[in-house]
Amino acid sequence: MLFLSYAYRFLSNFVFLALVYFALNFLEKYQHRVVVAVLVLVYAGMHAASALRSFHFFQRIERLEIEARRLVAALGEGPNSSSARKQIVTDVSALRHAGEMKSYIDLLFLALVILLCVTKILTN
Repeated sequence: MLFLSYAYRFLSNFVFLALVYFALNFLEKYQHRVVVAVLVLVYAGMHAASALRSFHFFQRIERLEIEARRLVAALGEGPNSSSARKQIVTDVSALRHAGEMKSYIDLLFLALVILLCVTKILTN
């Protein structure tokens, strides 16, 4: 299931990149291309800022994971409660890692979109 979520994220970002590429290539007037490229740059910039902000969120979650692991080790109430807490911490860790990977995929494609838009603005 994790691989499918990565594949979906990759495919949806690739479709967005392809749409931007074809939209910028089919516009014949330079002014129209610049307007579309600037609008896409604004969208990509906002989306990239959101993805970068999510890394700060992921760092906070990682700190909570470390603290939770320390507390589970210190409590030692019994085998059932300890294993259940360890499983929850492990699941959160896996979800955090998957979120980070998806953010990296988003940032890769957003960088490509930004590069494409800048080259279309600079070339006549």
